[in-house]
Amino acid sequence: MDFHDDAGYTLVVTRLRAAGCVFAEEEARLLIAAARTPAELAAMADRRIAGLPLEHIIGWAEFCGLRITVDPGVFVPRRRTEFLVRQAAAFARPGAVVVDLCCGSGALGVALAAALGRIELHSADIDPAAVRCARRNVADVLGRVYEGDLYEPLPATLRGRVDILVANTPYVPTEAIRLLPPEARLHEARVALDGGADGLDVQRRVAAEAPLWLAPGGHLLVEASGRQAPQTVEIFARSGLTPQVIGSDELDATVVIGTRPAAG
Repeated sequence: MDFHDDAGYTLVVTRLRAAGCVFAEEEARLLIAAARTPAELAAMADRRIAGLPLEHIIGWAEFCGLRITVDPGVFVPRRRTEFLVRQAAAFARPGAVVVDLCCGSGALGVALAAALGRIELHSADIDPAAVRCARRNVADVLGRVYEGDLYEPLPATLRGRVDILVANTPYVPTEAIRLLPPEARLHEARVALDGGADGLDVQRRVAAEAPLWLAPGGHLLVEASGRQAPQTVEIFARSGLTPQVIGSDELDATVVIGTRPAAG
């Protein structure tokens, strides 16, 4: 049996559906496209049925219409985060200085570069696996990726020059990690998910230093849950940023934007 024929496709769909995969038909097509042999397809289907994220199996995720390389263990960019990219792109201009903190695979910076044409992109993550992955993605847009804790590894020459600072920080409260789907809980780095007791620990640290790095009139954009957004607004305001909240019902996304005042 040719694993690319209808019978092969139907077999994979049946196995995935029995395992509870909601989008079994789409996933089957992606697995078949990625597999080189019937044995490889069977092994990939086995891994998916065992609960591994599809993106880790096929090696990429679609994000803002782009194919982003995603290595095993690296945070998979979510569809909802495309809303954050759209908001950031609306504020930016070609040639903007963009910093992507907690960059994971580097998806946000790459998507902004694709939307704007040419930017000066600097991305950073504390997880070595994420940094290795991001470097492959960001190389295509001539960006740079640094390994370290938030702002710590960034060049000091960026202080006061950043037009757009995106930070898809971990914002799941520690106690809620156990409620996440197994795909995330078991197969993505804990550091990419755990935001501390109320989920906002990393956001606090990002906001506290943001005014030192943002250019006058520059913008910090983070994702939050709708429930957390009022607290994030307070965090931004205490840090000297002018906050606003924008949401998307379609993507179930909430973005909080903090702007450094143009004067002062």
